[in-house]
Order: sequence, then structure tokens, then C-alpha cells
Amino acid sequence: MAALLADRTRASFCLALLDGRAWTATELGRLAGVAPSTATSHLNRLVAGGLLTEERAGRHRHLRLADPGIAEMIEALAARAPQRPVPVGSLAAARRHRTVAFARVCYDHLGGSLSVALTDAMTERGHLDWEFGPSLTPSGTAWLADLGIAGQTTPHVRTCLDWTERRLHLAGAVAAGVFRHALEQSWLVPAEGSRVVRLTNHGRAAFHRHLGLPDEALTAD
Repeated sequence: MAALLADRTRASFCLALLDGRAWTATELGRLAGVAPSTATSHLNRLVAGGLLTEERAGRHRHLRLADPGIAEMIEALAARAPQRPVPVGSLAAARRHRTVAFARVCYDHLGGSLSVALTDAMTERGHLDWEFGPSLTPSGTAWLADLGIAGQTTPHVRTCLDWTERRLHLAGAVAAGVFRHALEQSWLVPAEGSRVVRLTNHGRAAFHRHLGLPDEALTAD
């Protein structure tokens, strides 16, 4: 497993697939800047190692992470990797880094500083209990019902170590349900061709109303 992820190209494939989508070998090869034959070789190793699964449609092959547990492992490894300063060559690059760190897709739930702030706010309001690990409280169940998503998810709660914040954010079925609801209500809008999600003005007002998030938590630094 360590050998599979130690290669820079294979690691970049796995990080890209944290967006929860299925990618083609061509798309992943283009992302990593490698030839199609090289990408195919790396992807075959990842599939054989159980990190990825493939779906075939005619001549085309689409690949995705094997399951949510693999996504959680990759996110946690990225969070524990040594932080090296990355030279920022342009204002656009700096803006991209801020938006990724603020709000992004983490397989089936929200990641980034916004997700950490949501987790903190749910804890402060008594929706989450941490005595024996994270669990949804009766207050949390009522809160989900008020949002109209109680029937769409089981009360399963786990955490994911956020790779940019290096703190825990909410994962599991509850986090996936909240994230799905935020997308359906256009509180969050996915960016084209990226893991980034954009917080709308409607979403900013909703998170402030439902969880009391302050303005600083609702803005990418």
C-alpha cells in the first residue's frame, strides 16, 4: 500500500479522485502530465492494489476510488504529510490555493476550513457529542429534521482529518446528507473541473442562520 502511494503520479491520481467522480485514464494522465501509456500502467497498479475500481463503457474505462474508507485514508495521509512551502507565482495561483483550502469536495462530503467550522458549530450547539467519539445527539437529530434531511440519511457519524486545516471535519452519512442538501439548496455550487465548491450568498446566510457561523468562517482568507 505504501509503495503504491509513494509514487508522485499515482498519488496525484488518488488526490484528484477525492472529488468522488469517475475519471478517464486520459483525464488523469493529462492532470499528472504523463503519457497515456504511463497513466495506464500506474492505474492498473492502483486497481490491482485495491485503491481504485474501474467501470467500462465500450472502449472507455472510468476509474474512481474503491470506497469511502480509501478516500478517508488518502485525505488523512495528505494531512500528515510534511508541509513544504509552495512558491506562488501568480495572484491566480494564490487564489486557487485559498479556495481549495476553504471549501472542496472530500469524496461525498465537504472538506476545508468551512467544513471544520461547521463541525465546531455543531459541537458548540450540542448537535455532536464527543465523549465516546463523534455521535449525533437528539438535538442534532432534531436539527437535521428542521433542515428537512433527517429521512435522507442514517445517523452515522465519523470524522476525516482535513489535509489543509490539519483538524477533524465531519464525515460519514450525516456529513454526506448535509453536503448534498447544501448543493440541492444552492448554498454551495461546484466549480467546473475542480474539487472546489463555492459558497453562495444564499449559503452564507443559511449557515449563519442555522449554525450561527461568523463572517470570518464564511470567507476564504
